[in-house]
Amino acid sequence: MHPALAYLIYIATSFAMLGLFLLVYTRVTPHREFTLIREGNIAAALSLGGAVLGFSLTLSSSIQHNATFAMFLLWAFGAFAVQVVAYLVAARALGGVSEAISSDNRGMGAVMGVISLSVGVVNAACLT
Repeated sequence: MHPALAYLIYIATSFAMLGLFLLVYTRVTPHREFTLIREGNIAAALSLGGAVLGFSLTLSSSIQHNATFAMFLLWAFGAFAVQVVAYLVAARALGGVSEAISSDNRGMGAVMGVISLSVGVVNAACLT
């Protein structure tokens, strides 16, 4: 396959996966991130930003370390699931996450963002 075509396939798929991740992730969380962010809620931006960065790191690692497109997709969906589960586990462990983020508790937003980012870094490293 021509490298330019491979690039287009991988980048289009990655952006589609990011869009799907945002759709699912924002449905899993009880608060409405995009509404909160539009209102200037920094906690929501920190939390969602960390999740997107964490997932993106794993997408990047999957592209770099898998020889086939099918394996890239498999690991991308695995990373997707890991990020969602990480949010659910952290939110349950910490308690009151959605309420804290909705009230713009920046400490909670930062912690949730860092947890998501950390999970993504470890997840990406596991693909090497």
